[in-house]
Amino acid sequence: MGGWGFWLASATGALAMLGLGCIIAQILLVNRFAERLRMPLRPVRPRPATIFKPLYGDEPHLAANLASFRDQHWGAAVQIIAGIQAPDDRAGAAAISLGEDVELVIDTRRHGANAKICNLINMNGAARHDIVVLSDSDIAAPPDYLARVIATLDEPGVGAVTCAYTGRGDNGFWSTLGAAMLSYHFLPSVLLSLALRTGDVCMGSTIAMRRETLERIGGFKRFADILADDHAIGAAVRQLGLRVAVAPVLVTHASAEGSLSALVRHELRWAATVRDLNPGGYAGLVITHPLPFALMTLALAPGWPAAALVAAAIGGRIVAAATIDRMAGRVTAPWWLLPLRDLLSFGVFVGSFFVRQVEWRDTRLAMREAGRIEIKRA
Repeated sequence: MGGWGFWLASATGALAMLGLGCIIAQILLVNRFAERLRMPLRPVRPRPATIFKPLYGDEPHLAANLASFRDQHWGAAVQIIAGIQAPDDRAGAAAISLGEDVELVIDTRRHGANAKICNLINMNGAARHDIVVLSDSDIAAPPDYLARVIATLDEPGVGAVTCAYTGRGDNGFWSTLGAAMLSYHFLPSVLLSLALRTGDVCMGSTIAMRRETLERIGGFKRFADILADDHAIGAAVRQLGLRVAVAPVLVTHASAEGSLSALVRHELRWAATVRDLNPGGYAGLVITHPLPFALMTLALAPGWPAAALVAAAIGGRIVAAATIDRMAGRVTAPWWLLPLRDLLSFGVFVGSFFVRQVEWRDTRLAMREAGRIEIKRA
């Protein structure tokens, strides 16, 4: 092989090697975060808190996910407010099934293009406590969740607290494949961002803050037309000179995609959102895909070195996944799914550069400048 083929194989091989180095770094970072999770809970003064749960649709195990926020080891009142925007939304039944433990707000008013934020605006008037916790409907929490989150919020200079998470497939094969992305691709990227101190981590799994802080950043209405509302809330808190801290607790994101098309639409929306937040940094994520580049190298330069590179890419991902599963205390996806997951992630990564519209909650949204969105069709 010579000419362009040689140089192309060299380039893909180098990217695969960089990807392997990235996987090794991720393994080290996961082990370091696991040590944080094992640390004893710091003493914290219990006081009342309000948890917001914006709901949409009848997700698998929704009632159990909500109940995990009710069943907290916390020595003060916990108000859980669930909100829906249509009286016939079947998510309301899950909230009602928990009885008086969950207050259900039904309000159809629309305040902007972001339906979740509209829901939060409608729910906000029912909140009774100074500490407010926002958490997506598809999140399940361990019993010490609230204690660890509020203990972190009590740290000097902290204005908001967020939580890392792993995935859990609740709706068959495709949801398991989606959960694998969360556990084995997204979580390590979050830990890498924390290690590099990029300062932009804030996730919808949890955003806990004081009522005063929420008011100082302009309340929920400020984010009614922003797609990446969690990121924007975190940025607004930092503009006050406060930190957004990651609590030493791991929550679970319940994936519910029942088809390949649903999974791809969801992941393209997520990827395009991240792309617009930090185009340069997102492009740099190309090095987190060693397997596709190793396979390209093997196709361009068949032989044992390239084959060894492919084997190393697969083996490295398996070791990283096992490390993450050990930290989480459960297996997100079987090892044989990991090569397919890697190839799908690379396809979504490439495809995201061509996305200017996304689908979210049965609504098509056009992506505009500065992270803003507008409704194209309902």
